[in-house]
Amino acid sequence: MRHLSYLAVLAVCLLGTAPLELFLGTRVYARPRRLLLTLLPVVLIFVAWDVYAIAAGHWSFDPRSITGVRLPGHLPLDELLFFLVVPVCAVLTLEAVRAVRGWPAGDEPDDGQE
Repeated sequence: MRHLSYLAVLAVCLLGTAPLELFLGTRVYARPRRLLLTLLPVVLIFVAWDVYAIAAGHWSFDPRSITGVRLPGHLPLDELLFFLVVPVCAVLTLEAVRAVRGWPAGDEPDDGQE
């Protein structure tokens, strides 16, 4: 079961932040284009960085802690999921704080009043 530990940590992160979407109405998942635009640069940069570091021998993963599924560049699937899950959880947390505090994001619809 140890080979699922990386995935278990990611699942706990998602489960821990799911109530923010459900009870605070953060609408992170309801705006997929916005979420995708947030994730895209993070995923691209960090995947490229990891693939380079793996190829150069600077970075490795404990095979006992990952699923063993490798993507091109020898990147573990678990690591790609990390680059998706952690930013999603961060955005959920930020949006929850914003919702509770009433902070504007700057993308609110213009109601015509100035």
